[in-house]
Amino acid sequence: MKPKKMQLRKGDTVLVIAGKEISKKGKILRVLPEAGRIVIEGLNMVRKHQKPTQRQQRGGIIEMEAPLHVSNVMLICGKCSKATRIGHTTLGDGRKVRVCRKCGEVIDK
Repeated sequence: MKPKKMQLRKGDTVLVIAGKEISKKGKILRVLPEAGRIVIEGLNMVRKHQKPTQRQQRGGIIEMEAPLHVSNVMLICGKCSKATRIGHTTLGDGRKVRVCRKCGEVIDK
């Protein structure tokens, strides 16, 4: 199965709109396009039982962020600071960029 093209990118700030972490904000650490999921810093924490390995000498129970589905989050615009849908437009130099649907500001730098 071909991975879907993601509208969210690493480093974007998002608002969780569904699930147990509803109405919390965070920064995207990792994007998993083949699964349609993202990992957000400090959200959706789970405990994992880790065995000692060559790389990780100590085992035990570690806390880590679990992936969330992309449909459960909305991008937060840097200018208007609101959760928004993402639009696309082409600039004069031919670059295709993401834009905020509420204020029209270009999200990509």
